[in-house]
Formats: sequence, structure tokens, C-alpha cells
Amino acid sequence: MSGLKNSPFGKRLRASQQDTDDDTPRRNRPRVNPIFGVSPAGSATPSLDSRARTSSESSGGPDSPVDPSRVARDYGDRFVPSRDAGDMRTSYHLMEQEPSTPSKKSRIIPSESDALKEQANALFSSILHTEVTPPSPHRPTSPTRPPVASTCAAPPSTPTRRRLFAYSSPSHSNPSTPSRRLDTPTDEAYSMSPVRAQSRQLLESPRRQLRSVCKTPYRVLDAPELAEDFYLNLVDWSSTNVLGVGLKSCVYLWTAHNAAVSKLCDLGESENAISSVSWVQKGSTLAVGTLAGDLHVYDASTLQLIRSYPVAHHQRIGAIAWNAHILSSGSRDRLVHHRDVREAGTKPFKKCQGHRQEVCGLKWSNDGGASSASLASGGNDNKVCIWDLRGSRRAAAGLPNAGRPVSGVSNGDDSGPGDIPLWKFHEHTAAVKALAWDPHIAGVLATGGGTQDKHIRFWNTGTGTMLNELDTGSQVCNLMWSMTSHELVSTHGFSSTTAQNQICIWKYPTLDMVASLTGHTNRVLYLAMSPDGETIVTGAGDETLRFWNAFPKKESSEREKDSRLDYGKLIR
Repeated sequence: MSGLKNSPFGKRLRASQQDTDDDTPRRNRPRVNPIFGVSPAGSATPSLDSRARTSSESSGGPDSPVDPSRVARDYGDRFVPSRDAGDMRTSYHLMEQEPSTPSKKSRIIPSESDALKEQANALFSSILHTEVTPPSPHRPTSPTRPPVASTCAAPPSTPTRRRLFAYSSPSHSNPSTPSRRLDTPTDEAYSMSPVRAQSRQLLESPRRQLRSVCKTPYRVLDAPELAEDFYLNLVDWSSTNVLGVGLKSCVYLWTAHNAAVSKLCDLGESENAISSVSWVQKGSTLAVGTLAGDLHVYDASTLQLIRSYPVAHHQRIGAIAWNAHILSSGSRDRLVHHRDVREAGTKPFKKCQGHRQEVCGLKWSNDGGASSASLASGGNDNKVCIWDLRGSRRAAAGLPNAGRPVSGVSNGDDSGPGDIPLWKFHEHTAAVKALAWDPHIAGVLATGGGTQDKHIRFWNTGTGTMLNELDTGSQVCNLMWSMTSHELVSTHGFSSTTAQNQICIWKYPTLDMVASLTGHTNRVLYLAMSPDGETIVTGAGDETLRFWNAFPKKESSEREKDSRLDYGKLIR
């Protein structure tokens, strides 16, 4: 210290202290900062306490001088990172890009879903939970820590057990153990595995075989001038393995087995455009609807026009459906017309009105044959109607629940130019274009809503009740059931999440996602399936048609297998 006092810095410090006023009492003399000088009157020295000081506190005495550099930066001796306690998926990097768990309404559909990866992650989470908190009945539960007294601390107590090591088996230390644990060769004490027995059981247990789906299309076709309109249906696949596509004013046919392309018709002279195409269930007959409301029926094998219904509707025909020889068409004029193509007349034999806006979806069921099939229609008024052409009033009166009020469903009391719907569903909050009847369970209908709805709902049309619903998070454009497995494929458009324009395959009734296919850059507005049920084709506003191997081959039954008694096949 003597060296510091005799140094030039110490001399300047003592000289600055002697220059102060000697008449001022020491206790009233303001504190002097040797570095920055006297603090000005009325200014407060920065305090370590971030709270605002009151006037009484500030007047109680002079403030202690504090170095501002120390207040601005407060460093500790080490860095302790902040982790999300209890979230094991975050700690092991198994979360998606969104760190927080999304709600039900804002659930994010994975753009690249991998069923094997999801199963592995679920298995890892189960094993990790078993290792951290093993549900062992032999291990006693950890006692809870008693609350610490706020008044005085409890005096330390001497432990009762003074032996640090106990050379005895668990059977001696724990009287409740019925036998000696260590005598069992399969005990955990002799295990060479780094995990517990419960974890080994999970790892060795057989797992469900997951079906792998190819994520890339095996064929891509250019479809120039393919309209990007949610209310049109411009792609359909026939039972004879011919794909029909409406491109502006023309209809083209693409034969799958030889990739040959032919033009069926051209409406360019009348300045009209194609709005819908639909093949008959069995055969080569194709129905074509136009924006002007005309309806034409062609024979694709001869490329000849069979029937023509000029001004079949007053506005565009956006949906067409076949039921054997019955041709049903839905239009923007809110009507559904039914015509028998065997008759020479052009007028429909029945009209149905159940929507207040455009009819954009029509699908016939295949339950019980053509005579007992039901028709489902979806409209821009967010409604779904179920029709029975044999007489809706008579069929509704025979149902056990027809006279009882059902939530969200009405059996129709408003009469119109034709029969009233058998059921009307009101749950959707956007246009319903996507309709699909389950080929495996009779009377089950799947419907999909538009941009404001984003839901797929499943209905029992026999009782008029909703079976289940699925929030997809994006606009549902099309739905189609698999013929080889109990699965459902849906195509999507606008989305409030990161995944858009995807094709999703769902397992029914668990509604687990099997795969998510991506590749289109615009809304996937069109969907069709090959006659063997293995391939689907999707069309979008990016003017491409993409072919996907979406479903497995149909398993042959025992009756369809070759018989060993068929000696004709053994002859060379």
C-alpha cells in the first residue's frame, strides 16, 4: 500500500481530496467518485436493484456509487443452459420443426411421412420412458420431500443405520420377498443388456408390418390447359383401362397398356369447354358435361357420339355419376337430373333439388346392385344429401330413426321439383366436392370439406349419424377408397400448415396416416383409380398428371387359387 500512496496516481488522488471545501461537514459532504468526479445534484447513481425507488428511499441517505459497467453486464462463473424439463422428444431431437405441440385444429400434416420412422420413434419413446421411470413392483416409490419450515431449521438427525455396506441378498434385506432373487439365472443382476427387462420385452416383441409406399410417381404426363377449378371433374379412369381427360374444349383418351393417345371430341367451334367427364361402371361409354350445360354420351371404342342432350341444364355441369344405364348430372343451377340413356327422349325422368347452391359432387353407391343404390350429392352450400330414387318419403318412413330428431341431420321437410333427400348433413362448413362410398362396409360414406372446413367425415347413411371425423389441416379436394385394402386416399389443396398440395393415404377406421405423397405444385383437384385398384392418377393446376403406386395388390382367396385337380393346366 505504501507504494500505491507514493505513486503519481495516489498523489493526484490526495490532491483532489484536499481541494474540497473544508467548511462542509463530512457527513453532509457528497460522495466523490475518484474516476468520474462529484455526482451532480439530483442525479441518482445506478442501483443493482432494478425496481424503481420511492422518494422516501431516495431521501433516506446518499446513494452508494456503483460502477455503471458492472450494472450493464452481470456475468456468472459458469453457463447453465435452459432446457425444457420433461420433454424427452425435444432433448433427443425427435420433434418436428415446430417446438410446441400443435392443437387439434392446427395439426400439421407431415409433408414426408415415413411410417417406419414414426414406428421407430414411438418405440424409442416407450423404451426411454421405461428406463427413466421403470414400473417395477419391487422398487418402492420415492418419498416426497417434506416442506421446509419457514421459522427455524430442524436439527440434523443421526441416521439409524450405520453400516455402509450390507453383504446380503435382497431376500434377507426385504422380508416380503418370497424367494431368493439372485438364485434365479434370469435375474436383472446377471443380465448383460444395457436396458431393463421391460425394455428388452418391447424390443423383442413382434411389430406390425408396415406397408411401404413409393413416394415418387412412376409416370408423369403433361396436360396442357388443364383447368384449375375446384368445382370441375375432368379426369376419370374406365374399367377398360382407358383414362379420359378434359382439356379446355377437347377430351383425350389415354390407353394405359400401350400409352396411345386419341382425341374423342372437340368443342372448339362452339366456343364451349369441358366441365366434367365420367365413365360408366362397366364398358366404354363416356359422359361429357360442358360449361354451357350440354350433356353428351360417347362410345370410346368407336369414338362416336351416342346421345346428346342439348341444354340439359341451364348452367355448367360440374358433376356426373353413372348407375348402370341411369345417368345423373349435377349443375350450377342447383338441380340433379336423372336420365335413362336407353330412351330416345332428352328430358330427365326425375329431378332432385336439395341444395341452395351449385352441386359439385355426385357419387352412386354399389350396395345391393343398381336397383337399390343410393346417391350422394355435395354442394357449395356446405350440405350433403342422400337420395333414394325409389321414393325418399317411403324409404324415410321405414327407418327406425326417421321420426326422431338427430343432431345435425334432417330427413327433409322442404319440398321441391322432385323428391326430397333421404338425409341431409349440415356439419361441413365449406363446399363438399369429395364424396366416396366405402366398398367394404355397406352404407358408409366419406365426405370432405373445402378450404374453410378441412375435415373428412364418415357417415352411416342407414341411420343418418356421423361415425367419425378427421381434421386434415388442408382443403379436401377428392376422396377415394381402395379396393384392395381398407384404406382411403385424399387429395388436398390450400392449407394453413406447412404441407400443401399433398396426397394422403389413411388407414380406416384408426385414421392413421399410411403415407403422404408430394410432387404437385398446385392444388390436387383431380383423382382417379385404375381398374385393378393399385394405381391412382392425380391432376393439378400445374398441368401435369402423375401416376402413383398407392395400394397393394389384391390378395387372391382360396377359391381363386389354382386347384391341383385341374389337370388341364398340367398338360404341356
